[in-house]
Amino acid sequence: MPPPAPKKWLIATSVMLGTILEVLDTSIVNVSLPHMQGAFSASIDEITWVLTSYLIANGIVIPMTGWLSSRYGRKRYFVASIGAFTVFSMLCGAAQNLRMMVVFRILQGLAGAAMLPSSQAILMETFPPAEQPTAMAIWGVGLMLAPVVGPTLGGWITDTYSWRWCFYINLPFGLLAAVMCLRYLHEASAAPRTRTRPDWVGMTLLVVGIGAAQLVLDRGERADWFDADWVWALTATAAVALVAFVAWELHTPQPVVQLRLLRNRGFALGCTMISFLAFILFGSLALWPLYLQNLMGYSAAQSGWASAPRGVATGTAMFLVGRLVRRVDPRLLIAFGVVLLVIGQFGMSRFNLQLGWWQIVGPSVIQGAGLGFIFTLLSTTSLARIPREQLGNATSIYNLMRNMGASFGIAILGTLLVRREQFHQAVLSTWSSPFYGPFARALDAIPGGAAARGRLLDLPQSAALLYGQLRAQATMLAFTDTFLVAGFVALGILVGIAFMPYARPATGDLPASH
Repeated sequence: MPPPAPKKWLIATSVMLGTILEVLDTSIVNVSLPHMQGAFSASIDEITWVLTSYLIANGIVIPMTGWLSSRYGRKRYFVASIGAFTVFSMLCGAAQNLRMMVVFRILQGLAGAAMLPSSQAILMETFPPAEQPTAMAIWGVGLMLAPVVGPTLGGWITDTYSWRWCFYINLPFGLLAAVMCLRYLHEASAAPRTRTRPDWVGMTLLVVGIGAAQLVLDRGERADWFDADWVWALTATAAVALVAFVAWELHTPQPVVQLRLLRNRGFALGCTMISFLAFILFGSLALWPLYLQNLMGYSAAQSGWASAPRGVATGTAMFLVGRLVRRVDPRLLIAFGVVLLVIGQFGMSRFNLQLGWWQIVGPSVIQGAGLGFIFTLLSTTSLARIPREQLGNATSIYNLMRNMGASFGIAILGTLLVRREQFHQAVLSTWSSPFYGPFARALDAIPGGAAARGRLLDLPQSAALLYGQLRAQATMLAFTDTFLVAGFVALGILVGIAFMPYARPATGDLPASH
């Protein structure tokens, strides 16, 4: 039986604090990397291990969260994760060299991996089916806003205090989340604890496969992908290990990851669609500040403010979802969100270098509203037909797909941006000749225009200025190409909805049928 209403929302607040803590930490540290680089006397390639180590450790443990929760108890494991995450955050802030920092970031990633899937499972178990969309909407607001707020908050903390406080700030919130979870969570709300023999073969294959895949995705671009031998080696290792993992997990009686849950058509489609959504969301979020700061000349703070309206639109859409879902087929609401997402992405694909603030923010607001309609309902619809005792395993797989989709999105869209920039620069350069009339006239006009502003430019300086404009245009065209590709990926979600089974039980326990 679900707990009383006041206690349900205290439970939701408790687990949401832990979720925000973990998601925020994946983005708040990014803007502090240059300061860490100076503190540790590290190269650019070395300092990025601060990010890569965390993501790899996180990706390895996420799929095992369901098994770990069933073995040790969901409340015990969740609270232990929050406590360990907070402790390792403090150690990261106190790290004296890069080696210590990477080790503590690995441990922090291992500890924090449980927070997202566990909190999702706890909410699905705590609230009755009719209230699950509302609960997941509130949970989703924190999850979606954290990546937007993180860079701005991290920049302010770093500039005002020190990069170390990006880690120290986790202490009060971590303690509060742990105390609230100890007070309000009960082990009875979790799946029954089991004492099965650990699936060491499955764990080993999972660690090798996910670890190698994440390493390739996070660092492949710096090595120019398959031009490097190690990328080939790790890609082959990941492929062999993951294929062997799937084969083993489907045949062993006590698997560490319950891949058999993917026989549920709705859940399998939901996992696929969340990977597409994460591809678009995290890939776009990685490109967004680059466009604003490198091309449009925004500061880090201005870039953060330009991202804020999208977060407001996401939160508003999630609030509306909670009101509409009882009267409208969730699949229609998800489809509406996908349409908004596609419109927003296609609007961003028409950006140029002469846009005002609202012209830039407008498409991102539409995109954010679309994400708000999709995210919550996709979670509840995907998990609605999963048996209650399997929710922990299901959320682990679901969040693994989200994590992998995000990694693929950042890697593929980042690579596409670089390649398309090179392509457009090569094409535009063919017209950069003094024998081409428009180019020659533009080059001749620069000294006169500069003189009118009190500057004297000779021919080489004028040519350099014009070349800079050419590179800016090439980069702008590359961004529009990348945003357009993300829009076409969003159409894949729309296709998946057509095959999604209707699943919105209004009362009673979660159905166990497939």
